[in-house]
Amino acid sequence: MRWRPPQATAVKRFKLLCEELQTMKYQISSAVLCAILAGALPGCTQPQSTVGPSEPPVVPVSHPVQREVTDFEDFTGQTAAVQPVNIIARVTGYLKQMPFKEGSEVKAGDLLFEIDPRPYQAQYDQALSQVYLYEAQLKLAKKTYARYKDLDATTKGAVSQQALDQYSAAVDEAEARVNAQKKSLEVYKLNREFTQVVSPIDGQVSRYYLTLGNLVNQDQTLLTTVVSVDPMYAYFDMDERTLLKIRNALSKGEITGYGGEGNIPVLMGLQNEEGYPHKGTINFVNNQVNPTTGSITMRGVFPNPRLPVPPPAPAASSAGTKPTTGFPAPGAAKSNQTSPRLLSPGMYVRIRLPIGRPHNALLIIDRAIQSDQGLKYVYVVDAENKAQYRRVTTGALQEDGLRVVTGVEPDDWVVVGALQQVRARMVVKPEQTTMPSLARQGSDELGPARPRDTAKGKAGPPAKGGSKGSPATKS
Repeated sequence: MRWRPPQATAVKRFKLLCEELQTMKYQISSAVLCAILAGALPGCTQPQSTVGPSEPPVVPVSHPVQREVTDFEDFTGQTAAVQPVNIIARVTGYLKQMPFKEGSEVKAGDLLFEIDPRPYQAQYDQALSQVYLYEAQLKLAKKTYARYKDLDATTKGAVSQQALDQYSAAVDEAEARVNAQKKSLEVYKLNREFTQVVSPIDGQVSRYYLTLGNLVNQDQTLLTTVVSVDPMYAYFDMDERTLLKIRNALSKGEITGYGGEGNIPVLMGLQNEEGYPHKGTINFVNNQVNPTTGSITMRGVFPNPRLPVPPPAPAASSAGTKPTTGFPAPGAAKSNQTSPRLLSPGMYVRIRLPIGRPHNALLIIDRAIQSDQGLKYVYVVDAENKAQYRRVTTGALQEDGLRVVTGVEPDDWVVVGALQQVRARMVVKPEQTTMPSLARQGSDELGPARPRDTAKGKAGPPAKGGSKGSPATKS
């Protein structure tokens, strides 16, 4: 037997083992492939299910609403009093009384505060006595001058001319002292009157800023405030574009005022109100545009009467029973003189400024208007029941949720619902309905078209082959 080195034997065994493993790998791979093919072949023999064409989506369509509208612009404003007044003490002293009720309405001349008048009364009395003193001196000077003047007339040379001039000057000096003291007396009289702090206007007073016994300083201490309540101002800022639009409309005579007075009408609504029920006029436009904001301040004036109060309920009493007291029944309504007013200074309000005269326009529900990179469009169903892309220009949004648009025709069928299912040139199944609006919330706004539209030939689109512009309805 031939001898072989140990290393050569080991190498040969390793090579044989690798060949066996390679053969086993191919066998396992072939078995797995056959198993897969065996499982797949029976499925290939099964018939495939066929899917029919999908039904076109049902979408509601409506004709645009045609009616008379007025263009307008909306702003946010804030109310302000026509006459706000700070009540400041005009003399120094201690508060003695405050007879008004905080928050109540006062009239011009009503007493609000009284400052201790005794020091000023004493000064007035002293000045008045000084006037009496100077008047007595003037009376004496006049009599003395008259006596020596008569003496000089009867006895020529009895009184020198210098003496007569001195007596005449004494009269003039006494008269000047009297006049000067009378003017001082008026100052003291004013100071005495200023101790009675009265309201300079009709309006509503605020609270007490100081209480009784406090020291107030002349022309420094703020006692309270009074603001006028009727009428009321409303300030708002208007952008340059709208300002130019209004000025052009004014130059063309498209904007007219109430009663032919030339005042621009303006409407106002509060936070808890629907629409703009308050009517007023523009009475001020600022003289320059704010260069920072690009807007100009405007002001409207609105009436602010007292709110109406319902009449008191009749007192319930048994027959033949007389009332035991003369007091009003509990819960009796107050008179209209004490009823509140709706507007107060500082309220945030909604301002609507009508622009131009009323004109006919087409309106559609605002949700039917789509936006594509800033461009507005709607879908209109044609005679072949295809949704066509239609670009529109939008106008003002009305209170019932309809928006003024241009770019559609009165007999167009505009898609007003199921917009997420509609694409351009897609075949749809139209369902005719009246134009939905916020005024018909809760009603059958996707119901059948109105009978009056049917009489006009616009309620139901005809079958295929009908007139152009009306989508055909598939049964």
